[in-house]
Amino acid sequence: MPHHTLFYRFGVAVFVGLLIGLQREYSYDEEEKPSKRTFAGVRTFTLMSLLGCTGAYLAELFRSPWIFVGVLIAVGSLITVAYYASAKRGQMGLTTEVSAILSILTGALAFWDEMALVVALGVVTTALLSFKGELHRFAERLNREDVLATLKFAIITAIVLPVLPDQSFWPVPFDVLNPYKIWLMVVLISGISFLGYVLVKVVGSRRGVGLTGFLGGLVSSTAVTLSFSQRSQKNAQLAKPFALAITIAWLVMFIRILIVVGALNIPLLSVVWLPITAAGVAALVYGAYLYLAPRLDDDEDVTVTNPFELGPAITFGLLYGVILLVSRAAQLYFGDTGVYLSSILSGLADVDAITLSMSELSNTGAVTMETAARAITLAAMSNTVVKGGIVISGGSAALRRAFLPGFLLILVTGITAAALL
Repeated sequence: MPHHTLFYRFGVAVFVGLLIGLQREYSYDEEEKPSKRTFAGVRTFTLMSLLGCTGAYLAELFRSPWIFVGVLIAVGSLITVAYYASAKRGQMGLTTEVSAILSILTGALAFWDEMALVVALGVVTTALLSFKGELHRFAERLNREDVLATLKFAIITAIVLPVLPDQSFWPVPFDVLNPYKIWLMVVLISGISFLGYVLVKVVGSRRGVGLTGFLGGLVSSTAVTLSFSQRSQKNAQLAKPFALAITIAWLVMFIRILIVVGALNIPLLSVVWLPITAAGVAALVYGAYLYLAPRLDDDEDVTVTNPFELGPAITFGLLYGVILLVSRAAQLYFGDTGVYLSSILSGLADVDAITLSMSELSNTGAVTMETAARAITLAAMSNTVVKGGIVISGGSAALRRAFLPGFLLILVTGITAAALL
């Protein structure tokens, strides 16, 4: 092996060990007694990573994996002694000890030229160590239902999805019903919503209505609209902050549409981005106006529940399948007009399903890109009308006055952009 390659691999091992060691060096409170410091700091972790790299090098040089195993056993014994000494002082945590072992293994991976994995492990390990407080607070906010819902999401992703057949068994127009692809869309949408829910749990919902609107919009813009509309009845003086939260949640809906389409059908994204972005820019502009307008304290929260439950996931899968079938049949028997009508009707209930179905139909050539883009935009505007109706019917008079101009701006902009396609 050339010397420059060898030094490069050892250099990466040094970098990762140094990165983890620096975090461990300053992980303790400076006001604590020296006896409570971790047993390993920046020098020790760097040396451990170097030791792992050296052990892997010697194992290859002498063609004996037992050399590396011996290094692991020897250092593992020292780590065990250090843990025993810490436990006698009442420090029962294993975080530093496990990090030390991981540092050794990372150093070995650096010698084996698994550089992408080495860097990823180093960054993830340092992040997990650094976010101790945030992770503990996140765990405290979870309840049993959250844990069970997360396990269900893992089951339908890792167990159910791989066993579903990736083909259609029926004639036209039922040929669009592919069990694997339908359930994959359930996983995709549930994953995006679940990410937003996790962010709410990590950050907390009482961070100002602007941030709450953004995080809540990742879960459900309709839920944010309904929640703040109801709150405005009791807190009319917060009409502008509430209108800002709702506007931001709607903006996130448009961003979600672009992300979903981009993940499934890049050619369609090149067409649909214009009307969706136009509507999103309108929401952004009006949101900026509300943000700059004088307002009172906006320390309000919004209640969001775990977006993944098995029942709603199955319901969404069925809804997506029905919309996919109806859109396909409408296009076959009524042309583009049928697609537009089905999109408007489906948008009254949910915009994700029609976005997914149009992405799939345009990907297979069942509908043109322009028709699919216009259908998605009409569905988004239909959904916007429903949420606007929630504000008008359920919000206070002050909220209606603050929100109505932005609502009309978004609606007119989106419909006009769709007509220009």
